[in-house]
Amino acid sequence: MKPFTDEDVEIYIQSKVERRHCLVSKAVEEVQKIIQQLTAEISYKAVRFQAISNSGIHNENIKVLAPSQFLITVPLRGLTGYRECQVRHWRYYTVHGAKLLSSVRDPEELHQWLEVEQFSKSLQQWHEEDVNIEGDLVPAKVLIVFRELVEKSIVSCNLSNKVTVLESFSSVVRVAVETSESQVEVELVPAVEIPTCWPEKARWPRCLKRWPSQEKVQCIKSLGFDLLARSNYHWQLCFSRAEHILMEGLDEDGGCRRKCFRVMRQMKEDVWCAGNKPVITAYHLQTVLFWTCEKYPRTKDWRCFPEAFLRLVQKLHKCVSQHFLKHYFLKNTNLLKYANTSDLDLVASKLAVFLENPVFCLD
Repeated sequence: MKPFTDEDVEIYIQSKVERRHCLVSKAVEEVQKIIQQLTAEISYKAVRFQAISNSGIHNENIKVLAPSQFLITVPLRGLTGYRECQVRHWRYYTVHGAKLLSSVRDPEELHQWLEVEQFSKSLQQWHEEDVNIEGDLVPAKVLIVFRELVEKSIVSCNLSNKVTVLESFSSVVRVAVETSESQVEVELVPAVEIPTCWPEKARWPRCLKRWPSQEKVQCIKSLGFDLLARSNYHWQLCFSRAEHILMEGLDEDGGCRRKCFRVMRQMKEDVWCAGNKPVITAYHLQTVLFWTCEKYPRTKDWRCFPEAFLRLVQKLHKCVSQHFLKHYFLKNTNLLKYANTSDLDLVASKLAVFLENPVFCLD
């Protein structure tokens, strides 16, 4: 089967990709304005939480996982001078502070404990029992405090007609935000920003790699990382600033990497994995892109769009079929470990159909 032509690609980009960009940009702008107002009120009520910035579609606090699914990090204030240290090994408490006979499980590679003593400067409020157990900052307790503030601030900001707190089986805080076009589900995540160091467990880059350049690597590692409150006991490592820099400079050599990513994301949303809560998100696609850029670092590998695009889709198909996608910075973390395998298999079958007959859907 002859692959798609340059004309097919341009028609698809104009009719689908550009339209998506306009819709998502508008949604980001509206959601950002509402959440900025909400978090400003939260910050006024509680000094530990900081309002998100209002910096347009490229706001580093906002991740668009799908057109109707956002993740927004809310910075925590009053924790500075972070240092890695050998934290004590065993914990014998529940998230409510009760004693346990057996210890809490150790964190997986993408997560870690966090002790308030790991910061050279900390507000007194971080030592209080509403967020702290035996010196640990406990994500579940931070989320309980945060959820209460979200609920109160929605009322005091008169946002009840635009923002609704959603029920959740876990401690995460999700809200539904009404925009002019649709409803967007937003996960609001308290985040400790650590711009001063790179985590030891993120042994990146791997040796003898030509992408990204050594200059870019040094720049990325100087930006540090974040710790997100998304689980009960352990804080999740996040590299959003590093990922932003990698995406920003993708095509400095005049290649078509970003074009490949945008078209793949659109096909994913239209055909391969549609819906409001897709098993494969834009974050998974971005990770596939990074691994492919590392494997194919040369400029000539990204000059021919059809070849480069199909190579990227083949990599995605392999990862989804095997239910295995390595985190780009933490190689022992599988981003698909907890994904629904039936949903993954369905996506894999659709990808296989496309690879057999690579045509774009313009309906």
